[in-house]
Amino acid sequence: MTNPEIARHFRELGKLMELHGDNPFKIRSYTNAYNKLRKDDRDLASMSEAELQKLEGVGKAIAGKIHELATTGKMETLEKWRAKTPEGIREMLDISGFGPKKVKAVWDGLGVTTVGQLLYAINENRLVELKGFGLKTQESLKHKLEFLQKSRGRFLYRTAALAAEALLEQLTTAFPDERFEPTGALRRAAPTLKGLEFITTLLPALAAQIPGFQVNSSDDRCTQGEVDELPLTLYHCQSENFGSKLFRYTGSGEFVEAFVAAFPDTNFTGLAEEQQVFDKAGVPPIPPEMREQAWSIDLARERSLPDLIEQEDLRGVLHVHTQYSDGIHSLREMVDAARERGYEYILITDHSQAAFYANGLKPDRVREQWAEIDEFNEEFSDFRILKGIECDILGDGALDYSGSGILEHFDLLVASVHSNLNMDEEKATERLLAAIRNPRTNILGHPTGRLLLSREGYPIDHRRIIDACAEHGVAIELNANPYRLDLDWSWIPYARERGVWISINPDAHSIGGLDDVRWGVAAARKGGLTEEGCLNALNLEEIMSWAGKNLTKP
Repeated sequence: MTNPEIARHFRELGKLMELHGDNPFKIRSYTNAYNKLRKDDRDLASMSEAELQKLEGVGKAIAGKIHELATTGKMETLEKWRAKTPEGIREMLDISGFGPKKVKAVWDGLGVTTVGQLLYAINENRLVELKGFGLKTQESLKHKLEFLQKSRGRFLYRTAALAAEALLEQLTTAFPDERFEPTGALRRAAPTLKGLEFITTLLPALAAQIPGFQVNSSDDRCTQGEVDELPLTLYHCQSENFGSKLFRYTGSGEFVEAFVAAFPDTNFTGLAEEQQVFDKAGVPPIPPEMREQAWSIDLARERSLPDLIEQEDLRGVLHVHTQYSDGIHSLREMVDAARERGYEYILITDHSQAAFYANGLKPDRVREQWAEIDEFNEEFSDFRILKGIECDILGDGALDYSGSGILEHFDLLVASVHSNLNMDEEKATERLLAAIRNPRTNILGHPTGRLLLSREGYPIDHRRIIDACAEHGVAIELNANPYRLDLDWSWIPYARERGVWISINPDAHSIGGLDDVRWGVAAARKGGLTEEGCLNALNLEEIMSWAGKNLTKP
């Protein structure tokens, strides 16, 4: 064991003890040991305990721990503190500038125990509510956490898509005579993926000339490496075979195998354009997002492929937070931003009172917000602010504010679970079913509560939930936040079969969050969603009629 490795054990020990509020004197001694040992050029692992005790700043206790590490590879005291600390919290302690006191603050104050949960809390502007955290600190930590998350081997679709767009522009500029197209899980808009994949006519020998591309391996078929800390695979091919290769590498293994089997007498090689693959099969082109599973092939053969939803089809933006609860921007700022984006209406859904950690609205603050909305609505002839709430579904399935006389006065209500997430399938399903049966519920928010790459959603019986939504006229949210994308796209076909509306909602906590609908639309397309099946593709009159509300001026 090298000196720096030994030293790092003492640094971790000091941080864990500080996190748990242990003896400051011991913490200081272990931190000092780290600073001294990592710089020492003597072979600490080969020294006896007696020799170690002679070193400056190394007493009997520290010498014993060094000897223990050198002989066993472990330190019993450190293992004890590790066992008391969630793995995600220990991971946070390695983030530069995010010391034990701040880690403890977010652990205690927000209940987060993983990096993904902390990133989501930052996305919802939760850190600024804690003592010692401001917007600048929050933004800095966000960048550090995203970098840490990148290193785990899987990435959010948003992370990969934005990186791919920048890379594609760079590639086409550097090699204007070559072809480049995204492929693989990236082109299919998978919610999470392992890296970037491109088809290219670029010769393998030239791949190393791509700025910032660190090549790890290369042959005639593909070049693999990293660019901007993301894995990148380039599949090389000749121009005359570009379409065939693009088709092959875009679809999942299941899809490509099923497609080839469906047309056994057709040769799909040697085609310059992907359209030729579908022409030879005699079917319309299947959108890349729908090439995850084989069911889309039957739709293509029956010529019944859906006309997929586009971002431009969205007429209004639903599920938006403001400074009234945990949003960054004011009601006015969010309204103006929605109008600038061409929307016809916006549904303001700040948190209900049970979400005290998110500054949830007590009844008096709900009425205060309604009064402000009424004033703003008097200004507009072509835009409408809808009064809503993201209403907590309580542990027994009841809605927050029940019995207060407030619920019936909202224009639209999004009902979501935010607390007591440790549920088995039966309990979680019954909790949601109770909320769905409540006549005040219009939209079921992020139905499983998942956080991609961080937290699995609580288990639910999707069919029972969807069937209940169909029975009670409740729409299901596809939460477009790239950390959620919940409802999962794979349940959209069943929801639409049962006539359930899908609402693509940004869950925006800032002006920039309004644009997250882009990621929701991509996920919706994977599930075959059309404009006709999307709730917020309805115009204002249609959506209010669906909700059983009128549009009289306040």
